[in-house]
Amino acid sequence: MMAGKLTAQGAGILLVTANVGSLFEDPENLQKTWLREFCQTVQTHRPLFVALHCQEVGGKNYEASMTHVDSFIKELLSSDVMKDFNRARVYLDKNYKSQEQFTALGCCYFIHESLKNIQQFDFKAKKFRKLLGKEVCSDALPNTAMLEKEKFPQDYFPECKWSRKGFIRTRWALADCAFDLVNIHLFHDASNLVAWEKSPSVYSGTRQKALGFVLDRITDQRFERLPYFIFGDFNFRLDSKQVIESLCSKASMQTVRSTDTNEVDKLIFRESDNDRQVVLQLEKKSFNYINQDVFRENNGKLLLEFDRELSVFKERLNELDISFPPSYPYSEDSGQGKQYMNTRCPAWCDRILMSSTAKDLLVKPENEEKSITYDNIGPNVCMGDHKPVYLYFRLSTGPGKPNANKHKCCVVQ
Repeated sequence: MMAGKLTAQGAGILLVTANVGSLFEDPENLQKTWLREFCQTVQTHRPLFVALHCQEVGGKNYEASMTHVDSFIKELLSSDVMKDFNRARVYLDKNYKSQEQFTALGCCYFIHESLKNIQQFDFKAKKFRKLLGKEVCSDALPNTAMLEKEKFPQDYFPECKWSRKGFIRTRWALADCAFDLVNIHLFHDASNLVAWEKSPSVYSGTRQKALGFVLDRITDQRFERLPYFIFGDFNFRLDSKQVIESLCSKASMQTVRSTDTNEVDKLIFRESDNDRQVVLQLEKKSFNYINQDVFRENNGKLLLEFDRELSVFKERLNELDISFPPSYPYSEDSGQGKQYMNTRCPAWCDRILMSSTAKDLLVKPENEEKSITYDNIGPNVCMGDHKPVYLYFRLSTGPGKPNANKHKCCVVQ
């Protein structure tokens, strides 16, 4: 018998976000390691409900790699650790032929056999339904009533070019406690040089607009408002201009322009003494800094002051303290677990955020017990270019509790 009572009261909940794009480029090496580390996390915390939100399902060359996705899900469902989870719902947006709809998001939910009272919301019928068995849906996501999926409007996309960005929402009720789970993938920084031009960068503005769009959608009048957890690849970056000014405070900058277009190709920051050693070389897709340790030491804590994209949403979104190093961009070399690629400034792209009503659902730790953990998965091994990030907590539910969910739902039996 696993730890955790048979009711939802105090049930362990594990939320995981993982950009899995790399796994399908090198399934032989990366997938095994990834699954092992994921299962190890489940084993350590012994949750009764697991929600895994994936982005970039099928990888960058999705037309060639979609076949690997099915074997990945099969492995996950049949792994030893997951065998006591007798109900599962897997939703994979694999329809890459439809550019206006394709998000490459994947949502996997696993329910332990000891958790009796759980239901999932039907958005068409507007009522909760009991869960039985295991189901994998991938072909007709727009038609399933059990989720809401949207891609951002085309004018939100930089240069109006479609890419795999959007969100999926599902709604759950554990006993008398109901909440939304939202998988999200926001826009990346296309060019390090553009990101450096001003503070905050033009890209952070695009992400802010898209995140605002999602928050407005999930709190609008169509459905009852509930606590929500929103976790995915937000692509949040450090304030590039300010972080570079801090890292290269004693350096002088040289600008290298393209001979054809006269556009800036490269910025080179050199120390004024010390043989004019290069500290940082910045190009569109290259961020080559002399000392990567600064991003790892003390989990990169010194750089958290430059992580500012959430500050605009402080009234609407909460996050626990970050005590893990930037989650991206790690080396995709399967022998390298802690090395960052020299492509982007490392940043905390992968996050688990929540409404203040959702934060009230976390049982506060008593004494020294570690009942809440916000951390990454596979810190010492290669998990692909993103390290998955997870939040483990116990659910505070039930009448008469100070933080009982005020938004009780009428749960249809």
